[in-house]
Amino acid sequence: MTDELDTPQRGSPHPSGFRAARVTFAHPSERYFATLLDLYGVAWRYEPFEFPLAWDASGHPTKAFRPDFYLPEHSLFVELTVADQRLVTRKNAKVRRMRELYPELELAVVYQRDLTTLLERHGLEGLLTTAA
Repeated sequence: MTDELDTPQRGSPHPSGFRAARVTFAHPSERYFATLLDLYGVAWRYEPFEFPLAWDASGHPTKAFRPDFYLPEHSLFVELTVADQRLVTRKNAKVRRMRELYPELELAVVYQRDLTTLLERHGLEGLLTTAA
């Protein structure tokens, strides 16, 4: 069974017609990225999985990582990183740990400069500075 939220809205040239307009995101940059995915008809899910990264002595997770997006047609997780360098360093450590523990999973990291380039290609370069 397909959930309507798992299906990109096609045929609507205005961003309000895209699925990204109906999802609550933690950061505006995630909405911009999701809108670009919708624009190109790429199916996505927002933070659908959490991966344990560390456990206590009784086996309960003590640290976890939840990538921002999963692109099911590409079997790819995507993590956006547009925060300040102090937070980027911590997130990079989580990404490295996830890759160590789950080498079979594909994970792409999109940094602020990458997202800025994508937005510039669509004439939306001012969005990140207003969102940060």
